[in-house]
Amino acid sequence: MRSLGTYVPVTGLPDNLQPLQDLARDLRWSWRPSLRALFTAVDAEGWERAAGNPVLLLAQCPPDRAARAASDPAFLAQLDAVRAEIGLDDDAQPAHPAVRTLHQRGDRVAYFSAEFGLTEALPIYAGGLGVLAGDHLKSASDLGLPLVGVGLFYARGYFHQVLDQQEGQREEDLALDPDRLPLSIPRMPGGGPPVVTVPIGEREVFVLLRLATVGRVPLLLLDTNVPENAPEDREITARLYGGDQETRIRQEIVLGIAGLRALEAMRWRPTIRHLNEGHAAFVGIERIRQLVSEEGLSFAEARERSAAGNVFTTHTPVPAGIDRFGPELIERHLGAYLRGAGIDFGDFLKLGQEGAGKPEEPFSMAVLALRLSGHANAVSRLHARVSRRLWLGLLPELADEDVKIRAITNGVHRATWTDPEIASLSLLENGRALDPAVFWRAHERLRERLVAICRRRLAEDRRGRGESEERVAEAGSVLDPRALTIGFARRFATYKRATLLFRDPERLRRILHGGPVQILFAGKAHPRDEAGKELLRAVSHYSEMPEFRGRVVLLPDYDMALARALVSGCDVWLNNPIRPHEASGTSGMKAAMNGVLNLSVLDGWWDEAPSQETGFVIGGASDDDTDDQVAASLYQTLEEQVLPLFTARDERGLPAGWVEKMIQSAARIGRIFSSERMVTEYLELCYVPAAERKVELLESAPERLRAAGAARDRDSRA
Repeated sequence: MRSLGTYVPVTGLPDNLQPLQDLARDLRWSWRPSLRALFTAVDAEGWERAAGNPVLLLAQCPPDRAARAASDPAFLAQLDAVRAEIGLDDDAQPAHPAVRTLHQRGDRVAYFSAEFGLTEALPIYAGGLGVLAGDHLKSASDLGLPLVGVGLFYARGYFHQVLDQQEGQREEDLALDPDRLPLSIPRMPGGGPPVVTVPIGEREVFVLLRLATVGRVPLLLLDTNVPENAPEDREITARLYGGDQETRIRQEIVLGIAGLRALEAMRWRPTIRHLNEGHAAFVGIERIRQLVSEEGLSFAEARERSAAGNVFTTHTPVPAGIDRFGPELIERHLGAYLRGAGIDFGDFLKLGQEGAGKPEEPFSMAVLALRLSGHANAVSRLHARVSRRLWLGLLPELADEDVKIRAITNGVHRATWTDPEIASLSLLENGRALDPAVFWRAHERLRERLVAICRRRLAEDRRGRGESEERVAEAGSVLDPRALTIGFARRFATYKRATLLFRDPERLRRILHGGPVQILFAGKAHPRDEAGKELLRAVSHYSEMPEFRGRVVLLPDYDMALARALVSGCDVWLNNPIRPHEASGTSGMKAAMNGVLNLSVLDGWWDEAPSQETGFVIGGASDDDTDDQVAASLYQTLEEQVLPLFTARDERGLPAGWVEKMIQSAARIGRIFSSERMVTEYLELCYVPAAERKVELLESAPERLRAAGAARDRDSRA
């Protein structure tokens, strides 16, 4: 076994191609077409075999291909140009004055998240929360923000989804080889192994640090699968959202406590700590421990200082979405840690309990994060209103004016999610001057590409499951490259109502055959969500019914690669959750940036979008509509608005009204709902005020700090 802190480099590459190894481990290739073109030029077929993973591409590159590239002046010039492009990017001064100020003062933001969706080549994400975190890091890199990410490395990823007509969803483990992923091992300041330890129960758990380079932003990924650990501790970071409550609390201890220790070991001590959901709430208590042990502050004083630099983003609009642990589980896993930090267990327990706090009440990670953070936000305007009501109900000791949860609406990374063909049209800059025919032809090519991808995926899936050659061949003829294509791709949770379209099967049949219209479904249900799995089984059943076969397709193993094809190739993006259960949603933003029109209830981000100009609305702004009412509105909108606008053609054969909406969608939503705008709002509304509050508390008299801490302590004990 190799020593901790090493990885196997690619051997056999000619010397003048060695810079490719660093470029392969710089995730800018996930959003820079010039970098992807470079790797494609090395070996186009190998790029396909490696599924877009340049580290694997280089590891598998045949010697003759590498030698050919090494002796090709055009390729070497391309390599030099890309390296120069990256160098200019790295050396660029931040445009935003507040970013420059953070750099000058030595401030650093640490962004903690249980999952990061950066690329399908690094499958350590489950869905929207992780992809949002990945987009946050990418925009932070674009803006030059002094930010570092902290997450977990899951050696078995989330899961590979197999869809079986009888069994429904079946989960299979992934087996990730970190040496063949865009990861490296960080060099520790002063040398030594890249390892930190964290107490869990009565044991010290060793945590190996791995590094992903997201442009100018480093991402530390924590891995407990090391030989020094007991077998059960090696399993802590095995699977994303896997295991039971014991596994979950251990993962969150590693993320929060070991995560902050990892930053200390790298000498990247953050002045602002951003908690993306409650999973990372233990960051707050570890920061308190630091202040108590290093500066001799009281618990109340340390809590006040710590909270000033903590930012908490909540993503759930319902109590059921909050992680809760029994007090006994908390004591068993954190008791020794708290005693070592001099923190009273009863006082700590009350920080995470809702209401007045009884010994038997469960411990809520989101409540802990809220109480230990000076800045809290929801992820859309509607979600902020819902969250303030939610927390007022859960924490009755707070007055309405104390529930300071502002809205910072989510956004998505344009360069990642806008197809290069659409991006080349520069819709944000010259949408009004663009020839609609040029845009429409580009979109039709993307729809044709999507149909080809779907056929290939279905054929591969059926062949892999041992289905007949007739069934495999049938996959090659499903779907119509020219039909109105509706996409529904997201996590299969019950509130998202994946089967609402089938409320009136006969009416849906008439719509599908009258267009023609086709519907693509994709998504995973959580392994323990039996109700979500039942929805998948139902959609699979409908897709095989004679009246829907070939027009309703359920695609297996939804990932970021399939997501990019769907959000650029569909015509309509369907979203029909139970309002107001969709905190924000981001898949519709990605679709809109490609000109795809949203068809959605007024929930999450769509409630604040220019919906009439850029898409279609299902129903009204009511939280009380029944499934039957929403389904009736959905059918009516399809019949009276969507289909007539799509089928109406002008003298050039263009759906002129439709294309105008597409251009409005790509231009307006691409600007309003970008992650660049989102991260800039975090910068201006949270990060800068947190940094300034830190300075204010450092300069304030000790008695003022004690008074502020005591006041906060009284609030939590009320």
